[in-house]
Amino acid sequence: MIRLEAVDVLAGDRVVLAPTSLELAEASVALVGPNGSGKSTLLRLLNGLVLPSHGRVHVDGDEPEHALAAVRRRVGFVFTDPDAQLVMPTAVEDVALSLRRTGVPRSERDARARELLAAQGLAALADRSVRELSSGQRQLLALTSVLATDPAVLVCDEPTTLLDLHHARRVADVLLAAPAQLVVATHDLDLAARTRRALWLDAGRVVADGAAADVVAAYRASAAS
Repeated sequence: MIRLEAVDVLAGDRVVLAPTSLELAEASVALVGPNGSGKSTLLRLLNGLVLPSHGRVHVDGDEPEHALAAVRRRVGFVFTDPDAQLVMPTAVEDVALSLRRTGVPRSERDARARELLAAQGLAALADRSVRELSSGQRQLLALTSVLATDPAVLVCDEPTTLLDLHHARRVADVLLAAPAQLVVATHDLDLAARTRRALWLDAGRVVADGAAADVVAAYRASAAS
């Protein structure tokens, strides 16, 4: 369960996120809205990349401000650009690094990493340099590495923005099939409409909150008017 209690984020005199109270219990939640609306700020509150100016954030009972390590063990974060999080030379090494963090014995990491890559259709790329992969393949690899840590919550900031249609759909399928609770900020309204709940943010405020199909339809209509 994710809970925000009267949380706001200020940057000097500028309100980045207005006071917001929410409970997010659904399996998948999308954040939609224009650039600068507060979507990324709200996401980053969930793993302590941003701390609230006022109010309290709870992730399964822990507060990032006071139990950052515990929260980050439970929250996996996927960035827009996979190069921001891929750190090892090859695909299999990157997934194996994530497995090391979860305590998988050294002798088992390579085989387990290859299994996880194969499950995402990346088996043939296991020993390839990360830099030789396409942007879509790198995003799938980054997602595989995050999921290897078995997060309870998967937080994603525009994960399909840099991708072609094929890989955008593939990444969306993986996100929605993941066992973790998904919270995703996205301009990909097809992805947003497939989630259970959506929040529409504008100028740092939640202006609509409800069933994803309804909120996305209202947001589309506003953009067309």
